[in-house]
Amino acid sequence: MTLIDRYDTLLLDLDGVVYLGRNPVPGAPEALRAARDKSVRLAFVTNNASRTPAAIAEHLTHLGVAAAPEDVVTSAQAAARLIAEHVPPGSPVLVVGGAGLRGALRDFGLRPVSTALDAPTAVVQGIWDGISYGLLAEGALAVRQGAWFVAANADTTMPTGRGELPGNGSMTRVIAAATGVLPVVAGKPEPPLHRESMIRTNAESPLIVGDRLDTDIEGATRANVDSLLVLTGVATPLDLLTAVPAHRPTHIAADLSGLHAPAADIHRSGGEWSCESWTASWRDGRLHLTGAGAPIDALRAACAATWAAVGESAADEDAVKSVLHALPQR
Repeated sequence: MTLIDRYDTLLLDLDGVVYLGRNPVPGAPEALRAARDKSVRLAFVTNNASRTPAAIAEHLTHLGVAAAPEDVVTSAQAAARLIAEHVPPGSPVLVVGGAGLRGALRDFGLRPVSTALDAPTAVVQGIWDGISYGLLAEGALAVRQGAWFVAANADTTMPTGRGELPGNGSMTRVIAAATGVLPVVAGKPEPPLHRESMIRTNAESPLIVGDRLDTDIEGATRANVDSLLVLTGVATPLDLLTAVPAHRPTHIAADLSGLHAPAADIHRSGGEWSCESWTASWRDGRLHLTGAGAPIDALRAACAATWAAVGESAADEDAVKSVLHALPQR
């Protein structure tokens, strides 16, 4: 039995999992086509609020991953539903963001506006490369006037083919610093986005797949749903080894091809944890690792030993660094 045989739906993050910028993660289209061949439903769940579901679906299809707009769930949609549940129908909402947010608001019966002079009931902010000082200033004015401040997500960075760029969480700090008001967050790891995903998919046995510990994996932990962390985006082996309990995934794979491999067989014998030909143990306050073979198996054994040893705490980096040379390299 392969890992994917345990689940009926994949709730897939996009940036760093399926694609990096405009390009696919190597092997991702093939892995997802194979998942569909097994009648597993794919739902693309993204914290990125800059584009519409139709635009994202078109991009995915161009990359070789067939997708329709209804297969895409964005933090813009989660934010729009959240606002619609708190304000009267047709209310003006000031948008500090792009077409993805505007379209989502309209779909939920709200009226997107661009100036505080429209007396918006809420301000919603999402990442968009067209954000200007003027738009941020209008958002700050509206929040100061009493508008509810909502962020599509709080990601401080976002992965691209050029490296990690500032994310929406970094940009929302402009309005927060100017007003003293922190936004309510709709995206991962907060509940609204996964709630939106569950409403749309009716999944019975979902697997949340992501590349970030603080959004994808924590969101899965909060939702009590199994998770898979892939090493094609933000998280590194060191991040995993030093993760707190809420950030520890159910499964770890190098990339999406891990969906079609057998689930890792990790077992304990005394104070040692083994995966394939690797054995890890925690002695004298440090992680020890022996063996040979696939680095991803070394990481799985190392994480199991470390998490068992430190419990609810986070492992100290100095205690695990000596084994990093044997783990997957980024």
